Amino acid sequence: MKCLITGGAGFIGSNLVDELLKKGHEVIVVDNESSDANEQFYWNDKASNHKLDICDYKSFYRLFDGVDVVFHLAAEARIQPSIIDPRQSVLTNILGTFNILEAARHNHVKRVVYSSTSSAYGLKNTPPLNEDMKKDCLNPYSVTKTCGEELCLMYSSLYKIETTVFRYFNVYGDREPIKGHYAPVVGIFLRQKKEGKNLTIVGDGLQRRDFTHVEDIVKANCLASNLSNKLCVGQIINIGTGKNHSVLELAKLIKHDYEFIESRKAEARITLANIDKLTSVFNWKPENKLEKYISKKLNGE
Repeated sequence: MKCLITGGAGFIGSNLVDELLKKGHEVIVVDNESSDANEQFYWNDKASNHKLDICDYKSFYRLFDGVDVVFHLAAEARIQPSIIDPRQSVLTNILGTFNILEAARHNHVKRVVYSSTSSAYGLKNTPPLNEDMKKDCLNPYSVTKTCGEELCLMYSSLYKIETTVFRYFNVYGDREPIKGHYAPVVGIFLRQKKEGKNLTIVGDGLQRRDFTHVEDIVKANCLASNLSNKLCVGQIINIGTGKNHSVLELAKLIKHDYEFIESRKAEARITLANIDKLTSVFNWKPENKLEKYISKKLNGE
């Protein structure tokens, strides 16, 4: 199978690239190395690598020729930076996604798997969060990502391009971003401990997150690339564990001094995925690996 991954040099994308190559697939990577949260980018030299911007359609659309499945992960993917600079989120997450879908349409790609976010659920929905709940977008990031969802579903119904939308819940794991104030909390805490600094807990630390290991995100994407499975086509599907931990519990797992800092605006208090659709469509569910992962990192593995 010939696959193209946008954002394939970043955290989730590079892990997916490695797994697809292990499975013997031909892999094309498109990434512009724009994320300032990444300490480094991960280009697998066994893939066909292209440093390009998905907002520049003419620069990349020919790469889609003969592609079977596109995994669209490239995004402006942080809440607080999107509040500071909403324009970039609109350009990358809406125009960029439109460009990907147009390239897929004109090159007769069989399926597009789109990476979205649990931020779509906002504050008004009561966990566990299921895909039929009304969206409650609190920031430019969630608005632009859910616009991408609607584009995917429209292309599926109107142009008959098979699309699957995944809403990820708080992804962590190897290669996770660790730089800046707005990197994911697991990576920030591990970096702070390594540097001998206090862990900085936003607000009271009682906010709860459904932490999902990147291995499970990769597994879900691989399952969605099975073109014989039509149950996932035209669907929005949560990818989480169905369990959550508070940020304060996470800090205590890391066993290091911590301090509290000011709360942030426009962020959900609790995330917890309902994964009934996931298990029904793929006959599989992610594992809760957080404690094992933290233990491994603390032991230097």
